[in-house]
Amino acid sequence: MTLVIAYIGSKGAVVAGDMREIIFPVGEGKMADLEKELYSGRITNDGDLARRAEELGVRILVRDDKNKVGKRKDGILTGEVAKFEKGVVSRRRIYAAAGRYAIAEFSGDRIVSVTQKDGPAFIVFGNDIAKKIANGIIREHWKNGTLADAVRIIVLAMESAGQKTASVSRAFAVEQTTARPDLFAIVDRETKRA
Repeated sequence: MTLVIAYIGSKGAVVAGDMREIIFPVGEGKMADLEKELYSGRITNDGDLARRAEELGVRILVRDDKNKVGKRKDGILTGEVAKFEKGVVSRRRIYAAAGRYAIAEFSGDRIVSVTQKDGPAFIVFGNDIAKKIANGIIREHWKNGTLADAVRIIVLAMESAGQKTASVSRAFAVEQTTARPDLFAIVDRETKRA
């Protein structure tokens, strides 16, 4: 699980996500120790991550090409984070449009919950250190501004997280929309099929 940030405002929405995927071989070496150090913020850059993995005897694969956000034809933005734990992939997905958003949680192929709300809101998905960094930037800089202000703050949060934790890539993708589809009806229809 890395970092996805969304802002939902009355005039539009924006979703950003980093591109990092870290694959840990199951049950290898001291994998749990490495994950704990990484997601607590003790490992701040890629060099330290590689060195610490080697010290602990854990082979990892780090990729920075996984797109976690998208813009659909109907104008709805999506962002998703996932984690693999005890043989099951758990996912959190946000659907965002102007004025509304929904969050769906999945365990494997099964929907665990769907929450639907009217905006405005900032939503942050990720590991503890990534969320702490992003939420700190949002609290410090958000002054009930415009959609452009929200984009600027999200970009700042993504850049800051990429510099302060190796769990987040420095590369990220950003999508925006001003569309107002019937988000709740669309999400209800789609999540009932899942």
